[in-house]
Amino acid sequence: MPELPEVETVRRGLQPTLEGATIDRLELRRADLRFPFSRHFAARVKGHRITALRRRAKYLLAELDDHTTLLMHLGMSGSFRIERQGQKDAKPVADDAVYYKRGKLEAHDHVIFHLQGGTRVVYNDPRRFGFMLLIPPEHFDAHPMLADLGFEPIGNELSAEALAPRFARRAAPLKAVLSDQRVIAGLGNIYVCEALWRARLSPRRAARTLVRADGTPTERLVRLVEAVRAVIADAVEAGGSSLRDYVQANGELGLFQHRFCVYDREGKRCQRGDGTIRRIVQSGRSTFYCPACQR
Repeated sequence: MPELPEVETVRRGLQPTLEGATIDRLELRRADLRFPFSRHFAARVKGHRITALRRRAKYLLAELDDHTTLLMHLGMSGSFRIERQGQKDAKPVADDAVYYKRGKLEAHDHVIFHLQGGTRVVYNDPRRFGFMLLIPPEHFDAHPMLADLGFEPIGNELSAEALAPRFARRAAPLKAVLSDQRVIAGLGNIYVCEALWRARLSPRRAARTLVRADGTPTERLVRLVEAVRAVIADAVEAGGSSLRDYVQANGELGLFQHRFCVYDREGKRCQRGDGTIRRIVQSGRSTFYCPACQR
């Protein structure tokens, strides 16, 4: 499932096209994705201008000129592509560039934004696990998809001082606490593993050990926050990680998977020395870490 860096990369790819654009028509090629589309869904967005395209956690949020928000989630395999009027299929820029061919995509093109001026933004989702919802302004803050989300790891909101109360007295392992969307929004399995490696912290370590008795953060928690912020920034810069279905809005794969230090590297030598990367299962998910340098 695309995590925060992938969704942020998609947002940045779509923003120049969608922000300020007017939706002439929304074409729904089926009645549902993960959830059924609400009644009159297409009619409710027709003719409206998109005033802003934001992201919250793993959600894309298109704000319309009537203050309604279109919330979009990519699910397991969702992607967007932009088709400009008169533009032919994109060609690879190099022999080793990887693109999805349009012919393979069309059967899974489920939602098409027809924008004023002729541009189309196409949502494709082979597994149909993504979804789109319309949220009226009076319901936005309390909406169940958004109300309990934690700190954003991009920006100035996340800090060791802010996290300390959420780690204090928690015996749960760091991997579980960091994966809790109520603590840090949008942080998924890949980037939790990578951040813990960068911070030299074991995924098994109890979260409460990163907070002093007086409630102040330890040096370990400071180091962890820096690692989370850095790994997310590096992943966004690389266009996210392409493991199975994820592609950017321009059709290119993300490249951060080539920078993994622990994720999916079971049995390989740790880049810091003689340790060997191990895989364990926590809360039903694979965790990769180096027991020699992560304590």
